[in-house]
Amino acid sequence: MSQQPSPLRPTARVLSVAAIAATGLLVFTACAGDASGEGGDTSEYGFETAEQVADSPITVWVDAAREPAVTAFQEAHPDVPIEFETYDGNAGGSGSFQSKITLMDQAGDGWPDVVFSTQQNDAIWASKETPNGEAGFAAPLNKGFLDDGFLDGFAAGSNDIATIDGTLYGLRNDLAQTVFYYNQGLLDEFGYEIPTTWEEYGELGDKLAAEHPGYILGSMGDSFMTYVYYGGSESPVFQSPSAGVFHSDTEDDNSVAISEIIDGMLANGTLVQDSFFSAEFTANYADKLVGVPGPVWYTGAIFQGGLAVPAGEIGVSAPLKWDGGEVAAGNVGGGVWYASRHSENLDAVETFLEFVTSSEEFQVELSSGYPAYTSAAEGWLAKQAETGYFVNDDFEQVMSDAAGSVWNGWNVTSWSPETAWAKVVIPGIASGESVVSLLPAWQTELENEATVNGYTVE
Repeated sequence: MSQQPSPLRPTARVLSVAAIAATGLLVFTACAGDASGEGGDTSEYGFETAEQVADSPITVWVDAAREPAVTAFQEAHPDVPIEFETYDGNAGGSGSFQSKITLMDQAGDGWPDVVFSTQQNDAIWASKETPNGEAGFAAPLNKGFLDDGFLDGFAAGSNDIATIDGTLYGLRNDLAQTVFYYNQGLLDEFGYEIPTTWEEYGELGDKLAAEHPGYILGSMGDSFMTYVYYGGSESPVFQSPSAGVFHSDTEDDNSVAISEIIDGMLANGTLVQDSFFSAEFTANYADKLVGVPGPVWYTGAIFQGGLAVPAGEIGVSAPLKWDGGEVAAGNVGGGVWYASRHSENLDAVETFLEFVTSSEEFQVELSSGYPAYTSAAEGWLAKQAETGYFVNDDFEQVMSDAAGSVWNGWNVTSWSPETAWAKVVIPGIASGESVVSLLPAWQTELENEATVNGYTVE
């Protein structure tokens, strides 16, 4: 049986996408140093550019999931020379984007023209001067480089995570608000209701394990589960309450309560330890996933992708909340595109950025997630409606409402919360330890990382 959660704190405020991004902006302002990175004369773009070479090929770094963006661009713009390299996309807070660029800064050569990152915090370092006093990697985008009319097309506040002291350094690819996905056919077959609270989610786990063993309600095998379960449950584990300050409280009532629910479901088998992206998960659970909390990009990446669930089986409902509380969505990523100020073909970079963030060819037809560009998001939702993929007619409203319910108590800092989870909690679970027992060690690791990154631990 899952343990009963501890009494909960009063429900914290939830804010729009704009407000949650602005919360992270407090950290950016404090930690970015000289964010402008502008030296000497500047061009019409608001920064000092490299010598431009007409028809110079641009090099784009993407993760595997964004390769279709490059292919679609090549088909739409065969006249623009482009090459691409695939890397890990900075997934799991790997730091590969920064480490690769640091080596190129030292060499003074070899920079890519455009980079996609799955992390939301790269603007902090990418806008800073290098140790040798050179301008940072990321090009300012709103000082004349990109048209204001184009930038106004993004969802309100969606680009604030990459904005430092009023200068925009990256473009949001997609939003990543959490919702609750459910398999309507399995719920009907088993006679279960859609859970609306975290307490009901844990209780459903007990019932499912007892009556239909082998069926599941999610996985803890990926490091981004911190955002789903702790961000989505208003647990104050990863906060920057003021500039340059870090706070983590794994002893908070919500932190303990969600950990107890996770432990109960791990014990009864309704939460598994396989990564959603593993072959094992697909082979073992493609037809046994009854429901799961997760970001809107699960639609394409998990259900339409790896699990290949056909249309008419999956529904989407509001993010889970605490009993008596208000809906509070977690925010699970939402990648960002960066342009290099070193590029020798900024015209091509501009064309590429506008295409991959707003075009129907990629964002509507090929993107797995909910686009940050408003017109593309409308097209993406309309496409889902046309195909009849979701069983509930109000899924568009559910996803839209969730975007405005992201909890403001989970902040963006110069490092990722995923690394401590991957270092402490995932291997601890694998060795049979409970999440509750790992909470002190998890907090210690988070605080150590904060200190290493120049934050004062409160």
